[in-house]
Amino acid sequence: MAHRFDRMIRVSDSVELAVRVHLPPGEGPFPTLFATSPYRFDNDDVPDTKMFLWRETGPIHWYVGQGYAYVRLDVRGTGRSGGDYQFYGPRERRDYYEVIEWIAAQPWSTGKVGGIGESYFGTAQWCMAAEKPPHLACIAPYDGHIDVYNGWAYPGGIPSDFMSIWWNNNVRPINRSPFAGPSRQIPYDLSYDIGLHPTFDAWWAERVVAPLLPSVDIPVFSIGVWAKIDLHLGGNILGWRAVRGPKWLLVTGAPNAFEACAEFEAVPFHRDVVAPFYDRFLKGIDNGFERRAPVQVFVRGAQRLEDHTAWPPEGVREAAFHLRAGAAGQVKSLNDGCLDTAPPTETGATAYDYPRPEWAIGVTKLDVEGPDPLAEILTFTTPPLDVPISVRGPCEFVVYLSSTRSDTDIIVRVTHVPPPATGQRPALVTKGWLRASHRALDANLSGPREPILSHKLIEPLPIGETVELRVPLMHAAYDIAQGSRLRIEVANGDSLVTDPLFSHTYTPDKVGRDTLHHAPGYPSRLLLSVL
Repeated sequence: MAHRFDRMIRVSDSVELAVRVHLPPGEGPFPTLFATSPYRFDNDDVPDTKMFLWRETGPIHWYVGQGYAYVRLDVRGTGRSGGDYQFYGPRERRDYYEVIEWIAAQPWSTGKVGGIGESYFGTAQWCMAAEKPPHLACIAPYDGHIDVYNGWAYPGGIPSDFMSIWWNNNVRPINRSPFAGPSRQIPYDLSYDIGLHPTFDAWWAERVVAPLLPSVDIPVFSIGVWAKIDLHLGGNILGWRAVRGPKWLLVTGAPNAFEACAEFEAVPFHRDVVAPFYDRFLKGIDNGFERRAPVQVFVRGAQRLEDHTAWPPEGVREAAFHLRAGAAGQVKSLNDGCLDTAPPTETGATAYDYPRPEWAIGVTKLDVEGPDPLAEILTFTTPPLDVPISVRGPCEFVVYLSSTRSDTDIIVRVTHVPPPATGQRPALVTKGWLRASHRALDANLSGPREPILSHKLIEPLPIGETVELRVPLMHAAYDIAQGSRLRIEVANGDSLVTDPLFSHTYTPDKVGRDTLHHAPGYPSRLLLSVL
């Protein structure tokens, strides 16, 4: 009969860490799956529900039934572990190393350990691999970033509400009121600490593993989710690119964060997708996993899985859609501007003052008919497309902007607008963020349609002068049918209506006027990677 037990492990700085060990029936030894987070293993038996987005271990008991040991670590400062919480700091990452080596030394262990888990658990796997413990045989990070500055806390340099919500409404409460076990108070105020570090300084450099990944040579199965475009998707793609060992990339089509969590907890997803990876590299079963396509992406719009040998796929080219004045006649917005494949031939500019008198939920207008997220922002829409478009890869918004302020935010959404006759609702293709003072790029990492921000230098805008800004947009795989339209939506804020989990606070210093220039000398444009 399968059984479980708890152990305290004394690590090299004398702190004791708590693990829960699940063992299959029989004598063993067993290959081991290792998962770690601040969500405490006392909560692993909570009834399955989409309310608990931190339920990200995968189906523990199913894996145990497949002959895997499963070990859950409460990271230091949380759950039943001693010490102070570190938020992926060097000491927390060293704990991963030491616990993996402890696992490998146990009589019930084969010495082969694989990382497992979603979100925090996924990011922790990238950290495990970067630490390079000798007995870590493989990782399969589902929905996990490699850069907690740009991916979690400051997308585009704009402070995200997510970190405060995650810490104060998630980590602290579930430690204080667990499903089982003793209450744990966490005095450390992570959200306050993050606010002290608005640029990529030494505090963040200690917590980012991206520079360490090129030395990782163990098998990696990186699984991203299009619906988590705001938080983890970029890390799954960039981490997969960076590692040099056997590697595979999958991006799934889960439509939102709740369904992504449900997907990862479902046995069929593991039975059909994830477990074959572990069977190959932890059990040594010759199941042909290596012969699968190196890249598989769910293509939204077409609703199908597509194989590639690289990402972006070979053969992608750039498609440009230019901002223009005029009336597209498509939506009631501040400007109802046009988006055109032809560069502008006339001088034009579109300005807006902010905050808008009608903004009530972020940048959304609220009236008796309900919230309208487009009425009080800028939009630019194409005519019906003459040909279908297959977006595959990174995207970018190049905008020539002047402002009455020395800084401003640009938050961009690119939307597919189906023909009215289809009855389909508009759907998000990609989105991106930029705080203008963070516009400096990392020239060594940036590429076509993929500006990479350094976040190390604050450059105030010269008031009233026009400046080129390259706004990074997330990767996309989306088929847009002929006759559809593309719309780009621009404002200096967002809304709980459009971004319920990952919005940004609109602070009282944001009062002014921004002007988007679209003229022969200022070709503001949307750039897509297309097949």
